[in-house]
Amino acid sequence: MVKVIISGILGRMGRKITELSYNDPNVEIVAGLENPDCAHFHNNVKEILNVEDLDAPITTDLSEVIDRADVIIDFANNTEAVLGHTRLAVANKKAMVIGTTGFSESELKEIEELSKEIPIVLAPNMSIGVNLLFKLVKETAKALKGKGFDIEVVEMHHRFKKDAPSGTAVKIVDILKEETGIKNVVYGREGVYEGGRPADEIAVFSLRGGDVVGEHTVVFAGLGERIELTHKASSRDIFARGAIEAAKWIKDKPAGLYDMQDVLGLK
Repeated sequence: MVKVIISGILGRMGRKITELSYNDPNVEIVAGLENPDCAHFHNNVKEILNVEDLDAPITTDLSEVIDRADVIIDFANNTEAVLGHTRLAVANKKAMVIGTTGFSESELKEIEELSKEIPIVLAPNMSIGVNLLFKLVKETAKALKGKGFDIEVVEMHHRFKKDAPSGTAVKIVDILKEETGIKNVVYGREGVYEGGRPADEIAVFSLRGGDVVGEHTVVFAGLGERIELTHKASSRDIFARGAIEAAKWIKDKPAGLYDMQDVLGLK
């Protein structure tokens, strides 16, 4: 049994993680965490679920409830808040599962430093399918390196998503850069390309609209043939289930920075 605090509990992902955690016999929700602008809507997690057999307070201050937990699952929509939670987790020797995206380079470096003290799963996308996509992108890029294939990344999300490109697309680009050696990344295109598309670039396009949960396509385009690797999410359940699996997996793991490839055994 893993005892969890869910941060960002009143958001779309937080509510879904709460629902699925409540129905998982190996998970106990011990508290919820939300920012002051939202926390007043509910005082207890049982109010979100409309149940009576759960007593887990919702608070704005992690320090009030952190002793109850083994793991904090953090989908707070604020990178600074997540860093504050992670520092507090270090002070109290608790594990973290972080699904929040949009971190700056300096913030990611701090998380890496903090992971030397506690186990942290940091993953921009926690679905099984997307993490298999990461592996396929890696293998495809490795196989096609130097063979004249241009690489384009296209992602689409709902109109309310704040960061662009998505954290998943950023992860895909990092994989591509590592496997191909290409460092030049462009975001969208405009203007005239004298001589056509450069061979040594990766292009990323971010589409936003409607209620799209998440779609990612990586295109490897050669002369006379094209390979497309695509993942489409139709439900947030896949991300919530991944976060819960990560929380169960990371309990009692040694300090370190992990991702969903570790959780799913894809490495």
